[in-house]
Amino acid sequence: MVQLATSEQSSQKKATRAAFGPTLVELLEQGIPVVAVDADLSGSTTTAQFAASSPEARKRFFNVGIAEQNMVDVAAGLALAGNVAFTGSFAVFGTGRAYDQIRNTVAYADLDVKICPTHAGISVGPDGGSHQMLEDISLMRGLPHMKVLVPADFQAARAAIKLAAATEGPVYVRMGRAAVPLVYAPDVQLEIGRAYVLREGSDATIVACGVEIAEALEAADLLGTEGISVEVIDAFSINPLDGRTIIASARKTGSVVVAEEHSVHGGLCSAVAEALAQEAPTPCRFVGMRDEFGKSGSYDELKSFFGLDAAAIVDAVKSMQA
Repeated sequence: MVQLATSEQSSQKKATRAAFGPTLVELLEQGIPVVAVDADLSGSTTTAQFAASSPEARKRFFNVGIAEQNMVDVAAGLALAGNVAFTGSFAVFGTGRAYDQIRNTVAYADLDVKICPTHAGISVGPDGGSHQMLEDISLMRGLPHMKVLVPADFQAARAAIKLAAATEGPVYVRMGRAAVPLVYAPDVQLEIGRAYVLREGSDATIVACGVEIAEALEAADLLGTEGISVEVIDAFSINPLDGRTIIASARKTGSVVVAEEHSVHGGLCSAVAEALAQEAPTPCRFVGMRDEFGKSGSYDELKSFFGLDAAAIVDAVKSMQA
């Protein structure tokens, strides 16, 4: 079993993006030839912390300006020169604006480039719908060769960045702006292609990723007070997906709720539905964004407004318990 945060640790909150720069520093200190390429957002993505950490790191940091397409191509060139290249920027720019370069330069050639944007999803908050990227998982999981990781908390983000560095070929790591509760213990080790059962249950399964993990665990607590036993699974690796773990849970509980801070089209909801349809058709409900852009507001306000909070997950589980 993967080690979870203690109750004291879980009361703390930290953004997944906060792991990016410091983890790159760790990797460089371990002798891994990492480079960071950012598009004029290094303060927000925290790659600036990498650049400031040492003279060697400063040489390995490249700010290309507001030019995300160039950012990806520069990273590709650095990878071809023997480096492990990480790109920054916000998710809406780092995937949407640069999609052609990610597809045709990085994924097509199976290059050692790690696409690691921050500020994904509605947790961007006040920046509003134009900056709240809700299609990125769909874009990335559809690309051949691309691994897709969505960490639930700061510790999982550290693990994801280390995994990306140790894995040949392109990897997408989705990180967010908002501070979220700690789920995992410090220095947790995760694996690509694995999902993790965080809580066992018998009446329903909740499969979630990213910031929705904290909401899923809260929903499980609320449902438990009403006698509904819920299994909670962190689908940390969306591509490849750990279908075996999810299918085994679905067969045990007989119903599945999938929760993600992303469109219900093409992301985790679609991935889980595809896996179940082939092996174990199971009634499902989806908690996610539905054919709409985001809005400006605080993270908590937006979770409630769009039905992405624990209460929405509770309602989805109950809808299948009749």
